[in-house]
Amino acid sequence: MRVTCHFVPPVAPVPPAVTAVVIDVLRATTTLTIAMAHGARRVRPAATPEQAFALRRRFPDALLCGERDGRRVEGFDLGNSPAEYGATVVAGRDLIFASTNGSQALLAAHRARRRVLAAFVNASAVLRAIEAEPEVVLIASGKLGRFSLEDAALAGWLCAALERRGATLAGAAARAALALAPQAAAAVRTLVEGASHGRYLRRLGPEFAADLAVCASLDTLDRAFEV
Repeated sequence: MRVTCHFVPPVAPVPPAVTAVVIDVLRATTTLTIAMAHGARRVRPAATPEQAFALRRRFPDALLCGERDGRRVEGFDLGNSPAEYGATVVAGRDLIFASTNGSQALLAAHRARRRVLAAFVNASAVLRAIEAEPEVVLIASGKLGRFSLEDAALAGWLCAALERRGATLAGAAARAALALAPQAAAAVRTLVEGASHGRYLRRLGPEFAADLAVCASLDTLDRAFEV
């Protein structure tokens, strides 16, 4: 296996032969993983709220989901909180998803042979889902085109685990991510809660602090999902 890493979504779409692992710990891939675990049928990413509303006209039964600056977009059905995506809300439904950062990473991976959601909540399940793939690209969503610690740390966690299984880490980003990999659940929580975006979410209010606690948990779900 060959593993490469992007700390922000690449400008050019990833090649179609690869397996793309999309990472947005706070909060898109955590939220979407929980939504899929609760029976959501499909995720349709949109780059902007305007594109999301246009998709809604094509798929009127889909739920409009996402955020800007952490808060639900006006006119959307759901925001970007894992707590909103319970089974009674999302089971059997398509999700049109327009978040600030995670949607951009999903769109960058749209040509990939497989597009796997990754978060700390299902990190080991993601590892099992991709460990036999010949070519893996880890795409961290970052924040507004810039590096984000929590996404790079999960990329590092996956790089370390895959390297132990014999994978070759190609490129400077994959090697750099190794240095950021937390080793245990307590280290994951400390890193995610202490990251700049984690501190930002906490300042938004108690419901966002509750989201942060969910996103900072390691291996609370035992399934990986493709979108």
